[in-house]
Amino acid sequence: MSIQFETNSADEDYARAKLSDDEESEDNVTRKRDQSLAANVQPDRDAEADAEADAEPEGSGAANTHVVAHHYNELKEAGRRERHKSKIYFMRNFNNWIKSQLINEYMALIKNQKRVGDALRVLDMCCGKGGDLLKWDKALISHLICTDIADVSVEQCQRRYQDILQRAEKSKYGHKFTAEFFACDSTMVRLRERYKDASLQLNLVSCQFAFHYCFESLSQADCMMRNAAECLEPGGYFIATIPDAYEIMRRLKAAGPDARRFGNDVYSIEFEDDMMTEAPPLFGAKYQFHLEGVVDCPEFLVHFPTLVKLGRKHGLQLIRRSTFADYYKETMPQGRQLLQRMSGLESVQANRCANDEQFKHVAKAFGAQRGRPLGTLSKSEWEATTLYLVCAFKKCKNSWDANGKPIFEFND
Repeated sequence: MSIQFETNSADEDYARAKLSDDEESEDNVTRKRDQSLAANVQPDRDAEADAEADAEPEGSGAANTHVVAHHYNELKEAGRRERHKSKIYFMRNFNNWIKSQLINEYMALIKNQKRVGDALRVLDMCCGKGGDLLKWDKALISHLICTDIADVSVEQCQRRYQDILQRAEKSKYGHKFTAEFFACDSTMVRLRERYKDASLQLNLVSCQFAFHYCFESLSQADCMMRNAAECLEPGGYFIATIPDAYEIMRRLKAAGPDARRFGNDVYSIEFEDDMMTEAPPLFGAKYQFHLEGVVDCPEFLVHFPTLVKLGRKHGLQLIRRSTFADYYKETMPQGRQLLQRMSGLESVQANRCANDEQFKHVAKAFGAQRGRPLGTLSKSEWEATTLYLVCAFKKCKNSWDANGKPIFEFND
C-alpha cells in the first residue's frame, strides 16, 4: 500500500510560496503581515471587550456567511451507492482517514493525562451532517457539543446521533454519550453562551475543513479562535484541517503570471481580479472553491502566522503543522489497517494503468512489481487532497494579573 507522488516538506512549501508578485522575499512579506497584525491584534486586550466590539449580532452576518450556510443547507446527502460513483470517492475516504488519525492522536494524549472513568468532553465546531459522530463514539467520550452554521446539517447530525443511541440500546456493550446540538455562526456568536452548562470545561475542540471561513475578517477569526479556546481546560487540544494558503498561492503562480484560476477535473480555485494586483490581505482574501459534488462556495486564505498569533492571544500554543502528504507519511505505519478498512486508497495494478494519465505514477514507481495491486489515489485526487494541512494547538495554563487579565504560560 503506497502513494507515490513527489511532495515537498512544509518548510520547503513555506519558503517557496510567494504571496505577492513583487520582488520582496517571503520573509519580508510575512514580516509586513505580522506588523499589520500587531497593529490590529493586541494580546492584552480584554476578552469581554473583544466580544462586544468585534462580534456582530447574530443574524446580521458578514458578506459570505449566508452564502456558505445556504450552500450546505441545499447540499443533498448522497447514499453509499451514489458516493461510490463519485470521482473523489477514494479522496473523501482518505480525508476521512486523516481526520480519524488526527482525532485518535490527540484523544490518546488526553486519555494519558486522565484517570479511568474521567469525563471526556468534546466540541465539534462546524460539525456538518455529523460525519465524525462515529469517531467520537469510538473514542468513548462522555459528552459532545455539535454546532454548525447550516441548520439543516445540524438536524441531520442530531438524527444520526439518535441512530447511534438506538444501536447502543440494543447492544449489551454499546457506548452511550450525551450530546447537545444548536445551529449558529461560530465566527460571530460566543458559543459558551449557548451551552447547556456555561461552566463546562472541554478536553478537545475539533474543526474539520471549515476554520478557513472565519478568515473573512479579523473580528470573525478572533471570535472563532476564542470559541475554540475559551472552554478548553489547560492541557486540552484544538485540532483542525484547513487549506494550505502557501500551497494555493504556489499553484496559482505556477499557472502563469496572469492566471486567476487553477485546478483539474475534480477541483478548481478561482480568485477575483483585485487579488491579482497586490499581496493578499491578512483577512478577506477570497477565492471561489469548487470540489466535485461537495463544495461550491467562497473561501478565504488562512495566513498561518496570523492564525498562530490569534491562538496565542487566547492561550493556544501551536504544537503541530503538517501537510496532508507529510501527515500521511508520519501516521501510515500505525494507521495502515484503518486506511484499508475505510477504503482510503484505490487498488490498482501497475501493468494495467501505464497508459492512464491518472495512474502513470504507479507504473513508473513500481516497475518491478507490475503484477501486484497497489493502493493509491488518482493524480487529480492527490492534487486536491494536498491542498490541505492539519494543525493542533494546546491550551496553556494561566495566572492572572492585577487587572484580572490572563497571563498564559507558553513553553517557548
